[in-house]
Amino acid sequence: MLHCARRRLARDGARAYHPLMTSLRIALLTTISLAIFLGLAAAGEGGAARFFASPPFVAVTLATIALGIAALFTRGHVGPGVREDRSNRWVLAAVTVLGVALAFLPPLCDRFDTLTFGGQAVRWLGVALYAAGGVLRLAPVFVLGRRFSGLVAIQPDHVLVTDGLYGVIRHPSYLGLLVTCVGWSLVFRSIVGLALTGAIALVLVARMNAEERLLGETFGAEYAAWRARTWRLVPWVY
Repeated sequence: MLHCARRRLARDGARAYHPLMTSLRIALLTTISLAIFLGLAAAGEGGAARFFASPPFVAVTLATIALGIAALFTRGHVGPGVREDRSNRWVLAAVTVLGVALAFLPPLCDRFDTLTFGGQAVRWLGVALYAAGGVLRLAPVFVLGRRFSGLVAIQPDHVLVTDGLYGVIRHPSYLGLLVTCVGWSLVFRSIVGLALTGAIALVLVARMNAEERLLGETFGAEYAAWRARTWRLVPWVY
């Protein structure tokens, strides 16, 4: 009976996925999110004219747009799959709030030269880290395809991926997100941005705890063996 139920849930999950409608929703959401994110940054800096007068800001804007376009070609989604840990949904709200603060406060502090450090070299280092982190953030989404969800969930026909990036660390996409946040903070030379990145890291630890618990319950010994030979987030550190 259990196997029949699992097959039925898998079929239901597959039927619930409509590629065209999902792609259109993701494209719309991505466009709106990028517009809000960059709009907040420009507002924090004192307006679009001031913002786009700075080459590092133009560079980080182009990187943001390029990453947003690349994200449209992934198959990631926000779906509960066949089994979800709903108790962890608060993480999405927390990351959203912190993301809004990260978009606006570092440019604002930069504008008034408050709680800032370094100069142009720091800004360009930030651009490089932002772009590299964005690539690392998206790469696992391409690898996992439909198994990548914005929720802590097991998807239909879910299998573990334990090679490539996942042969070294278990959460490469979260590492990419944190590197991106650090890069964004450095673009604006912002101590506040780095503090917000630290807060995002704490939220992601809760997310990783939930994911690893669910994967352990689902895949048992296979997951335990993979966990034993890999790092959680940063090789040889954590």
